[in-house]
Amino acid sequence: MSSQIDHLFTESRRFAPSPEFAAQAVAGADLYERAKADREGFWGEQARELLHWEKPFTQVLDWSTPPFAKWFADGELNVAYNCLDRHVEAGNGDRVALLWEGEPGDSRRMTYAELTDEVKRLANVLTDLGIEAGDRVAIYLPMIPEAIAAMLAVARIGAIHSVVFGGFSADSLRSRIDDAGAKLVITADGGYRKGKVSPLKPAVDQALADRGDGAQLTVEHVLVVRRGENDVEWTDGRDLWWHEAVSAASAEHVARAFPAENPLYILYTSGTTGKPKGILHTSGGYLTQAAYTHRNVFDLHPETDVYWCTADIGWVTGHTYVTYGPLANGATQVLYEGTPEFPHPGRWWDIVEKYGVTILYTAPTAIRGFMKQGRVIPQQHDLSSLRVLGSVGEPINPEAWVWYRDVIGGGKTPIVDTWWQTETGAIMVSALPGVTQTKPGSAQVPLPGISIDVVDEKAEHVGNGNGGLLVVTEPWPSMLRGIWGDPERYRETYWEKFQDQGYYFAGDGARLDEDGDVWLLGRVDDVMNVSGHRLSTAEIESALVAHEATAEAAVVGASDETTGQAVVAFVILKESYLTQHGPDGLANQLRAWVGEQIGPIARPRDVYIVGELPKTRSGKIMRRLLRDVAEGREIGDTQTLADTAVMSVISAQVR
Repeated sequence: MSSQIDHLFTESRRFAPSPEFAAQAVAGADLYERAKADREGFWGEQARELLHWEKPFTQVLDWSTPPFAKWFADGELNVAYNCLDRHVEAGNGDRVALLWEGEPGDSRRMTYAELTDEVKRLANVLTDLGIEAGDRVAIYLPMIPEAIAAMLAVARIGAIHSVVFGGFSADSLRSRIDDAGAKLVITADGGYRKGKVSPLKPAVDQALADRGDGAQLTVEHVLVVRRGENDVEWTDGRDLWWHEAVSAASAEHVARAFPAENPLYILYTSGTTGKPKGILHTSGGYLTQAAYTHRNVFDLHPETDVYWCTADIGWVTGHTYVTYGPLANGATQVLYEGTPEFPHPGRWWDIVEKYGVTILYTAPTAIRGFMKQGRVIPQQHDLSSLRVLGSVGEPINPEAWVWYRDVIGGGKTPIVDTWWQTETGAIMVSALPGVTQTKPGSAQVPLPGISIDVVDEKAEHVGNGNGGLLVVTEPWPSMLRGIWGDPERYRETYWEKFQDQGYYFAGDGARLDEDGDVWLLGRVDDVMNVSGHRLSTAEIESALVAHEATAEAAVVGASDETTGQAVVAFVILKESYLTQHGPDGLANQLRAWVGEQIGPIARPRDVYIVGELPKTRSGKIMRRLLRDVAEGREIGDTQTLADTAVMSVISAQVR
């Protein structure tokens, strides 16, 4: 079957950076030239400039046994020292590292000196509990400062953390603890979510208990942060309170240097089938690209910026752009425990206003959620401090992009729409805010030092104006080093398709526009084949969101006897539209609208107006479940959804 993906949706709006912004920008166009002239030399420069190396490296890249890369392998560094101690030693100990806001409204300010002190004490606690370099520690915490401290303390002693999102079930937690062979779990009694304490320690107890195949065997201790004040059961000899153990520990701890390829963390992603994949990242290359992308993509001025990435640490965005990138760069950042709409829909804008946030990095699904509520809510707040806006997680529709810029960014802020994955470790494709003339909906171009192409099934370049498969053609510093305990699955999943060329295939479709800029088209698995035309769900969703009534849309291909597959759309309406109009007849209007915007071939067979879409806690839409509904099948596993009840509501609406 052809890998060509038909491109039918057009976007002509363009936004250049203002001369004032460009004049002050951290990254200039010269970065592209330097990286092009000597790619490996460029990455060596970044590593030396952005990080402290206890033992300098002499070799940048060892690609002698692809697909297993080694970056800066003979160099040694300590990741936590790079994120903490060196800033204190440089005289910036009083700079605020974390501006933490709890969901109930409590708050804490932690300076670099205070965070360093906490991490040193915790490192001593971990060592006393028998954790050594190479051991695995599971972290199952809400978005509290202790979560960041836990990651850094594990890294400080050369151990490997496996952060499990606090919304996952005991079963999900157990499978990840077992796969990693964790010796310690760091958790909390509970954390706040939508006004209630969501208990965490009980899920840990359940995960470690006999689940029918015996008790968990590798975990020796559970370290518990007191946050929710909810009652928890206690296992003497195994369980310890964080506040007791850490406050009693010594604040003296010398950070030892480890080789650049020392494993830093395992992060599990749900596989399409079977058990989750433990994505393994190491230290030197990962931290180099985390710091480089955070500094240049967000135009970071650490002395004056207040940065806020809204991701949870349970996802890779929280690893790279909440913990490691910002702290390596000495940034001041906001950390928020709760949900965007609690206790009222303007909570995020309260926080932006309160802390004077200058850089905001969030997901398209959150932006479309705010579009649904309407511009009145953000316009009640002073958002004038914002100067850079970022998007991450999935392709952003052009209309959502423009709304974000106009309503949140006051019609002036550059937007960096970033493409990357858990596996890539850091941003790969993005605008540079002081350089790029941006296009709503386009991820734009690979960052300096990154090599990307869009190819067909035979690995041939598709050329401008065409769509195909997105590949990475050269190794990059923050690339995954494997799947934990399963090198064959790593090779097969990411490298087998284009093994002769040595290309990494991400599983995403993309197209190159007439200028050669990249437009993401979603997962190749989600591409529909309608009467011989391969259509991207992302483009049809963008057409739907461009209608005045639509806040958000999800499109799937459902089996159809006539056309092979038919387009089925699930649409959420804007509240501002519903105050003026009823939904009657709107489904047919939207079908016709898509036909006008894209062409008759893309017109949905069915349009269902729904109140919500099935999303994971990180904001990704689970189209697989919508396909089950569209084809009349029993709904598959809903465990990873933020709201597991949403599918029964959608099913009832469709019937």
